[in-house]
Amino acid sequence: MSIPNLITLGRVILVPIVFWFLVSGQLQAAFVAFVVAGISDAVDGFLAKRFNWETELGAYLDPIADKLLIVCIFIALGVTGKLPSWVVIIVVSRDVLIVIAVVLSWLLEHPTPMKPLAVSKMNTVAQIVLAGVVLADEAFDLRLGGPVLVLMWITAALTITSLAAYLRVWLRHMTLFESTGSKS
Repeated sequence: MSIPNLITLGRVILVPIVFWFLVSGQLQAAFVAFVVAGISDAVDGFLAKRFNWETELGAYLDPIADKLLIVCIFIALGVTGKLPSWVVIIVVSRDVLIVIAVVLSWLLEHPTPMKPLAVSKMNTVAQIVLAGVVLADEAFDLRLGGPVLVLMWITAALTITSLAAYLRVWLRHMTLFESTGSKS
């Protein structure tokens, strides 16, 4: 177990804590925990690359920790009325659909190689920025209504575009698999 993997596990442990802070109305604590999670993500990535501590476990665990945090924050922000349901549904549905596609390809014994796409990286940044701005706005009463609305629409557009891009890659991969007659 490498140091970056331990840091990533710490981020996974932060997920229910951030969720609890949000749903219990402790918004400043939720914002601080969110910032700590973000810093831990940067630190574990830096350490893994700098000291060549990259592991197969870390390659799977890091994106899982990131997605768990984002999905839980969006659900909590939706449940507490801090974000509209349509934004939460778009963000969560994208991740659920991608997971279903990956699992289905594994069940069909033709696993889809999942490589982050450029639009997906932009989507992740937009989701993190939106979550962070909403958390800060709510925790410190910043009154950022206009910028939050713009961020919601940008995030929704990037999330839908990212889903479409991943599904296109997945469909191409699965169609090629079916057309080669690989399934007996």
